[in-house]
Amino acid sequence: MGYAGGSKPNPTYLNLGTHSEAIQIEYDPDQITYRQLLEIFWSAHSPTRPSPSRQYASMIFFHNEEQEGLARETKSQHEAERERELYTDIVPYVEFWQAEDYHQKYRLRGSKTLMSEFEAIYPNPDDFIGSTAAARVNGYLAGYGTWEQLEQEIDQLGLSDQGKRTLREVARRRIS
Repeated sequence: MGYAGGSKPNPTYLNLGTHSEAIQIEYDPDQITYRQLLEIFWSAHSPTRPSPSRQYASMIFFHNEEQEGLARETKSQHEAERERELYTDIVPYVEFWQAEDYHQKYRLRGSKTLMSEFEAIYPNPDDFIGSTAAARVNGYLAGYGTWEQLEQEIDQLGLSDQGKRTLREVARRRIS
């Protein structure tokens, strides 16, 4: 989680300037393609109304002409399928500013039991922020994913038996 798209150096949540909240994804193109990432992006939300503020605007930041072309192509395809305009800006990537620690893994930070487990696993905050396992748990706590996905990967998340029980209890109320 962080900020991108603006001109202010070192933005913060309370002083964003013209930045938007954003995530930065590092990926292995041998594992997943940029087009596949775009399909996940388009299926994960429905930007059918303009954002009320720049902070929450739907944006894709491209790194090169190929990414720009694919982003515009998939946007057009999804607009045609939905028969409506999608309010997503496609803009060049300039710089990504990591958000403050308290904005990282927000849902996970709300679970005392699970957070204490991740603090033990990752005593260094940067390692916690970069953890895929913490990101997955945060997603389930926010209601993303399916019960089947959770059950498939729960043993790979590094949680104790109590942590697994806690995650299942919360997730049962939030995911399909």
